[in-house]
Amino acid sequence: MTTTLGAFVLGTPDPPALADFYRALLGWQEVERTPEWVRLRALEQERPGLSFQLEPDHRPPTWPQRPGTQQMQAHLDLQVEDLDAETERACALGATLEDEQPQKDVRVLRDPHGHPFCLFLPGA
Repeated sequence: MTTTLGAFVLGTPDPPALADFYRALLGWQEVERTPEWVRLRALEQERPGLSFQLEPDHRPPTWPQRPGTQQMQAHLDLQVEDLDAETERACALGATLEDEQPQKDVRVLRDPHGHPFCLFLPGA
């Protein structure tokens, strides 16, 4: 039996709005939408996908982590060819660039609902 990743799910107080951000950022298509759940997938493959579920009490994590604060449980790593251009494009779509950057070929950003994600260059 083979196990494969089917999707990564982000909790958010507004699944449709956050899905719209990632759809624009990734160029993926929407395959399911309700007020409580949205699923995206790449144009050329069914899985893995990226889904968004309603979590009205969502609290964004602290970055970088500090004791006693909301910890980051997971984040997305998105490979890009042009780090500066894609960082600028992500910010134009509603992301924010974090002050703390761990290395020169990675950019830590937050999506419009506060989930951290990283843009990185091949080989990083």
